[in-house]
Amino acid sequence: MDDIRIETDATVRTITLNRPEKRNALTREMFDALVAAFEREAPAAERLTVLRAEGPSFCAGVDLGQRSGNDAREGHSPLELLCAAIRAYPLPVVAAVQGHAIGGGMMVALSCDFVVAAEDAKVGNGAVQMGLVPAYGLGRRIASVTGTTLGRRLFLLGDPVPASRLAAAGAITAAVPAGDLAAEVDRVVGRLSRNAPLSLRAIKATLTEDEFRAAPDEAARRLIASAQASEDAKEGVLARREKRPAAFAGR
Repeated sequence: MDDIRIETDATVRTITLNRPEKRNALTREMFDALVAAFEREAPAAERLTVLRAEGPSFCAGVDLGQRSGNDAREGHSPLELLCAAIRAYPLPVVAAVQGHAIGGGMMVALSCDFVVAAEDAKVGNGAVQMGLVPAYGLGRRIASVTGTTLGRRLFLLGDPVPASRLAAAGAITAAVPAGDLAAEVDRVVGRLSRNAPLSLRAIKATLTEDEFRAAPDEAARRLIASAQASEDAKEGVLARREKRPAAFAGR
């Protein structure tokens, strides 16, 4: 599909988000294509996948114009399925992040094994500002990557932080001047591609965790379900689409 471009050389596969006019916001079709790309069997010669994006931003998250409550598959949202597929992919995945990685874009980037970002890139998840809640297992896994303090800042305040802050906290691989981003990605890719392919697979399998195994307790499950189905959630999404402050009513 035009919004996702996949290119492969002898050892490196590159997946490019190609919807720059919408800041690479993810549609249902893009989710389907990306999940399929990460669920496919990796060829023996492959060493890694690079996930990058065209335009000034990496990814603005889920396309709000397509968001609905009927997108879940087997109890999991398309975003959960994509992040799980990236985590479960048998080889390392390197994210190259510029501009913004917001909402689901942050979740996708931080689900990758390596994140190389422009130091001025903004990373955040504003679900709380729209009356929404990140999926339980996925939210907990991302917080384990960022650390508790930074995770609370990202999820409870909902304000984006510069990639340099994430790099300083050890939550991403590197944050470099924007002009050096491509070169730093190439450096990481070069190092990975020189490593033993069977070792890469074995180590990736050792390090991978399935966030769906961490089930929420019943009270948390009820809170999440209530928030996701609330009038505030509808208002928050509508306000974001209309570029106005949301008027939350607590119901």
